Amino acid sequence: MVQPAWQDPVLLAPEAAPVPEYGTGSLADLLPTLVAGQGVPGFEAAIDELTPADRNCVFLIDGLGWEQIKAHPDEAPFLHSLLPTSRGGTGRPVTSGFPATTATSLASVGTGLPPGEHGLPGYTVRNPETGALMNQLRWKPWTAPKVWQPHPTVFQLADAAGVRTAQVSAPAFEQTPLTKVALSGGSFLGRLTGEDRMDLAAERLAAGDRSLVYTYYSEVDGQGHRYGVDSDAWRGQLMYVDGLARRLAEQLPPRSALYITADHGMIDIPFDEQSRIDFDEDWELSAGVALLGGEGRARHVYAVPGAQADVLTVWREVLGEQFWVASRDEAIAAGWFGPRIDERVYGRIGDVVAAAHDDVVITASAKEPHESAMVGMHGSLTPVEQLVPLLEVRS
Repeated sequence: MVQPAWQDPVLLAPEAAPVPEYGTGSLADLLPTLVAGQGVPGFEAAIDELTPADRNCVFLIDGLGWEQIKAHPDEAPFLHSLLPTSRGGTGRPVTSGFPATTATSLASVGTGLPPGEHGLPGYTVRNPETGALMNQLRWKPWTAPKVWQPHPTVFQLADAAGVRTAQVSAPAFEQTPLTKVALSGGSFLGRLTGEDRMDLAAERLAAGDRSLVYTYYSEVDGQGHRYGVDSDAWRGQLMYVDGLARRLAEQLPPRSALYITADHGMIDIPFDEQSRIDFDEDWELSAGVALLGGEGRARHVYAVPGAQADVLTVWREVLGEQFWVASRDEAIAAGWFGPRIDERVYGRIGDVVAAAHDDVVITASAKEPHESAMVGMHGSLTPVEQLVPLLEVRS
């Protein structure tokens, strides 16, 4: 039925947004499930479909969502052939967690905790102690890492329990605060080329009777941001990483399981006024806002004192047909950030949280020129951003 012109627009209800599968099928559940199968105390298997292995390797490809693999069988024949193996042979994806962004997802992977507990709930969030925005990917301004994220990583706990643990990644990541709070534990081994990382990951996997190895590749995400997932540059990276995955799979030592996953998917956003709403040029959206955090498809909005209700009303009226717009408490109650919120994390979440439903972003051309110029975007609760593979190869 066509909606009459005089009828009120249908606003998206926060409680109706698709919530990540925390506790049964999210990125935060992967490592706890693997190390539970290796006998590490204090962990229980959360992803029921996975079968234990003595040696586990996780290969995380930044930005390569489930929908992208499905859509590109020619560019990624090996990865595409593994789709039926995903999530323990069910042929199903797992979910990233909210927001679907790198800092949040890597922290979820490494700590085994949802964002509401590990405390990296966005690309940029307000530090309640200083009142300033904190970029959790670039770690600016500097904040004491162990204060910001005090929980031990799964790698640290597995290493202490006698599991041979290693991270194999680009050398530049070794000393970053994000690595320290999310991925540390055991040995960090830096290698520049993807081929060297795959070879070394297989070698380290064979080095222990029980082993846990993590390796990572970033440039699928990088090319997607620069040129979009509909570009030749992105397809070239997909072809390259497909070869890397095959290379690693062919070198697995006995009693091993390789899991190929990602931190989020990605969507291309057109460069037009309907698709890109510029916060810095919009007086309605900026009224009463002290800080704009998050990223284009997953915004944390921090109101000036006393203006929280007005900001929520305006953002819902202006954006509510295209975004799930929630107050902090509504987003928490709906489970966007997980079943529990640590007290130290509560004030990091926006007074208003806006998650894109349609193919649209909220840019900030003056304050965020680099991010606003990106073609490929991610962060929200939609399937193209949330669903990530959990492809499996066993030896």
